[in-house]
Amino acid sequence: MNKEKNAILILEDGSQFEGKSFGFLKSVNGEVVFNTGMVGYPETITDPSYHGQILVLTYPLVGNYGVPGRELENELLKNFESDKIQVRGLIISDYSRNYSHWDAKQSLHEWMLLEKIPGIYGVDTRKLTQKLRVKGSMLGKIVSSAKNDLHFEDPNLRLLAKEASCIEKIVYQKGEKAIALIDCGVKHNIIQAFLRRNITVIRIPYGEDFLKENPDGILLSNGPGDPKLCVELIEQTKKAIEFEIPILGICLGSQILALAAGAKTYKLKYGHRSHNQPVNEVGTKRCYITSQNHGYAIDSKTLPEDWREWFTNDNDRTNEGIMHIYKPFFGAQFHPEASPGPDDTEFIFDLFLRAMR
Repeated sequence: MNKEKNAILILEDGSQFEGKSFGFLKSVNGEVVFNTGMVGYPETITDPSYHGQILVLTYPLVGNYGVPGRELENELLKNFESDKIQVRGLIISDYSRNYSHWDAKQSLHEWMLLEKIPGIYGVDTRKLTQKLRVKGSMLGKIVSSAKNDLHFEDPNLRLLAKEASCIEKIVYQKGEKAIALIDCGVKHNIIQAFLRRNITVIRIPYGEDFLKENPDGILLSNGPGDPKLCVELIEQTKKAIEFEIPILGICLGSQILALAAGAKTYKLKYGHRSHNQPVNEVGTKRCYITSQNHGYAIDSKTLPEDWREWFTNDNDRTNEGIMHIYKPFFGAQFHPEASPGPDDTEFIFDLFLRAMR
């Protein structure tokens, strides 16, 4: 490890957080966000929804169980949510050099070094998180030398969903029923959830015409960035709504569905990124604990009259899901597949599949 190398996180307001470098030594910029999950860093940092972001982990002990191997399940990496680390950089409090786990194949430092991802440890992540909660998610940059000529850059001005998408169509053949999955930065375990249910998944790159696949259902995936920039996909989704093909939107996909229906979205102050977000099913007293990773939300007050709010967040009352009152269109702002986190809401996949039959 680069034990003696210093690195600094500089925020757009001029504040600085110094620490020691681990992983790959280089300078990067991005949007600085935090995640309050206690475990699951291999799945978290490979989640494409973090594309373009510098991630702060609030749990103080990171790296203690190493990094698992790259075994495959259904042609996908079993232990990761994509084929590579997606975060631009990683900020933590305490890095555990010694790791112990029966499935560990390398250290977090070795993995980040291999994939050229910089990290800083020894940072007061509690103080940093408090700042982000008060001021909101901020632009930042990791600099590894006194020469600091890197500019702040807002990744949300780019079409990140297209950047995080697959390059060409991929078919995961299973059962007779097939869904068209529009890849805006899909997590592997969303695909696995359908394959385990004997559903064929046609993974479509962002921007391609998914209706020509004549699917039994459409899944709008999670992904990074501002949903309003996904103009092409919003228009395609409007057509799918007209054809009344069953649609499930997850995270960014739920926001895309809402925009296609005529609602509006907005940017949250600091987002929801954790494995223990409580959501309430509207009209019931049922609360589910969910895994979440999003910086934007649906303005439920702008939903058309044929749509209703399905779930709300019990912490801040923001929208966590929508549904059409009589057509098979559903949106979940959280992650039913979890990975990491609780799988309390995996029934949403089954609800969607029943709508296809």
